[in-house]
Amino acid sequence: MENASRKMGRRALLTGAALTAVTAAARAQSQTPAPTDVTRLTDVPLGPSATITVERRDHIVLIGLNRPFIQNRLDPPTRLRLAETLYQYEHDPSLRSAVLFGHGDHFSRGIDVDAQQAVIAAGRRPTSATGTIDLLGKTKPQLSKPVVVVAHGDTWNLGHEIYLAADIRIAAAATRFGQDENTHGRFPGGGATVRFVREAGWGNAMRYMLTGDHWSAEESALQAGIVMATKIAACGPLSIRATLESAHLLVDPVEADALSKLDAQYSALYRTEDFLEGRRAEAEGRPPKYQGK
Repeated sequence: MENASRKMGRRALLTGAALTAVTAAARAQSQTPAPTDVTRLTDVPLGPSATITVERRDHIVLIGLNRPFIQNRLDPPTRLRLAETLYQYEHDPSLRSAVLFGHGDHFSRGIDVDAQQAVIAAGRRPTSATGTIDLLGKTKPQLSKPVVVVAHGDTWNLGHEIYLAADIRIAAAATRFGQDENTHGRFPGGGATVRFVREAGWGNAMRYMLTGDHWSAEESALQAGIVMATKIAACGPLSIRATLESAHLLVDPVEADALSKLDAQYSALYRTEDFLEGRRAEAEGRPPKYQGK
């Protein structure tokens, strides 16, 4: 009964926010820039086969992670689908801001480690026949449109790194953050070693990354994210784009080298004995015994 009430409340919240978005964004409709590679992001309704959902609301779009059976952990095909969706968002001139959230009880507990390990072992990552944009910014091109990330429930590891990569971040009061890869013989390969340090300061970031301790949030969630995305959509799209481009002139050169090395560092750890020990210990419910090799 409680879950049903929660779903009904979220549905009513999204419906009301969508009406507000239509009204606010319509005021700026004539300012929409025309990108050179024009496409249209189509709706993808919630369903068992949709790992990424898409819901257009006039000039904003809601993008949902939908693997609740595994706490929205992202496997390689889902990450690719998210990258394709972001590319289409970038090149859809009718869309001006996006909200990324998670279906179910959690935003995301991070990577689907078993699926990722299989891809790394095979040496073949899934590829796209269309364009892609990595929200983590480890490869070019990058988004020139804003993304609001709304977190709730468990937001761990890659989930937290996606949160850090957002232009605007909102977390429900009960959100539980974690960057605990080091307790499993891995390391934060999605940008936390760069962005978490930048945002929280060296001491605070290392306190959580090196111990694996989790922490909680005390902010409101999806409603605030939609409100912010709606406000952005009502602004001049050219000025929003210029603001992001200007900010990236400072941030990108500083972070580019560190971000470009993350995939190789991450893949190397998957081939260590400590990584395998971490997986065995997690499955057996015991403390791991690492040997540093």
